[in-house]
Amino acid sequence: MSKNRKPNIITSNGLTRRATLKGMAASAGLMAAPGFVRYAQAQTSEPIRIGFQCHRTGIGAAYGRWYERVTNVAARVINEAGGINGRSLEIIIEDDGTDAARGSEVLEKFANQHKVDLVYGTLFSHVVVGSAPMAGELKIPYYVVSEGYHVASGQMNRYCVQPGITDVKAQVRSMAPWIAENLGKRVTLIYPDYAFGHDHRDFFGPAIEAQGGEVIAQVPIPPTETSFTRYFPQIPSDTDVIYHVMVGPAVLTFVKEMGEFFGTGGPQLFGFIDSLEAVDLNSPGLEFLEGSHFWEGMARYVQPEMPDYEIAYREAVGLDESGASVNDPKDVSTAAHMFGCWETLYVIKRSMEACGYRGPQDRTSLIEATEAMTEMDAGPEHPQGRKVFNGKIHQVFGEQSISQVRDGKLEVVHRTSIEDGLYEPEADYTTMSF
Repeated sequence: MSKNRKPNIITSNGLTRRATLKGMAASAGLMAAPGFVRYAQAQTSEPIRIGFQCHRTGIGAAYGRWYERVTNVAARVINEAGGINGRSLEIIIEDDGTDAARGSEVLEKFANQHKVDLVYGTLFSHVVVGSAPMAGELKIPYYVVSEGYHVASGQMNRYCVQPGITDVKAQVRSMAPWIAENLGKRVTLIYPDYAFGHDHRDFFGPAIEAQGGEVIAQVPIPPTETSFTRYFPQIPSDTDVIYHVMVGPAVLTFVKEMGEFFGTGGPQLFGFIDSLEAVDLNSPGLEFLEGSHFWEGMARYVQPEMPDYEIAYREAVGLDESGASVNDPKDVSTAAHMFGCWETLYVIKRSMEACGYRGPQDRTSLIEATEAMTEMDAGPEHPQGRKVFNGKIHQVFGEQSISQVRDGKLEVVHRTSIEDGLYEPEADYTTMSF
């Protein structure tokens, strides 16, 4: 989608829902530490320019497509509500090809050619790791929507922040107690062989061991793999639970081949929905998933008693009740991740308001304002749920969902607490120089 093309906000009742969303957004806010004063007066009529590092091509293209849609809609809603400090928000998009080297080149292009205020949006962890050093070199804020532990670990720099989506370490700590209690304690882990998968490998083991379980086998798979049958014999016969988290364009093939190999008599299945993001659960060959469980960052299907602000968000970004595009039921969303774009843009907005952001000269103040944030209430700006931000490690913590496949749909059966995923910080970016 061109940056100049305004996406339609698909709603069930036209302007009424949009007005509701804007009104709710205007009344919602983030709590910040003392010392930051909110400024509403615009310093210039120039738009605030955000460089969106988008996976339009490569293995992350399905995510990139929906990240772009959510970003454009969120920017439009923000602008309709008055913008940021009275200035409009402009999204400038460059494709990084889901490639680490190209990602770094895109950051340099944003800074030197497009003259953006900050860079935002990156998902795949190898691209974040490859791009973050350039953000530090250029001294440009880099707000990622990734999930990897690389930000919270302290290996990035002070310009790299992940305030709109939780990380794998917190997610697996939240999942492990439920898995051990309900599915089994002898786990085989299947994961993509790069940074994101390594986080699952490194953090799920200790988490399940704390529940009296163990990972009895690990099966790393190249993220560009297209056929998976040869990997399944590596799974020990005494496995209670197969924990799977795959990504990329061949995820449907992966899940189908797993079903062909095990049928309905294999171990219990617990997957991160990454293995089926942008994939229709009713695709032929996925019948064996009935009864299995998945982690979801945000529910794909409309759930009973879903709050109004979550319904408003879904309508704004154009989702039907099954989590597909209202314009094309075959265009299934990446609902469990893409909310992070919406929420991150609102964190940027509130940070800019808190520090009275005027331009690139205030970039360090922008980072400091984000670091000062603590609690984020569930609502129009944070439709996925309440969150707590730890400024020392530049990482947000939130609730997680465990969903079960029932009658070909995902039904949330358990919701974790923020406390379930908390861990002791191993870094402190606030002590680092800019």
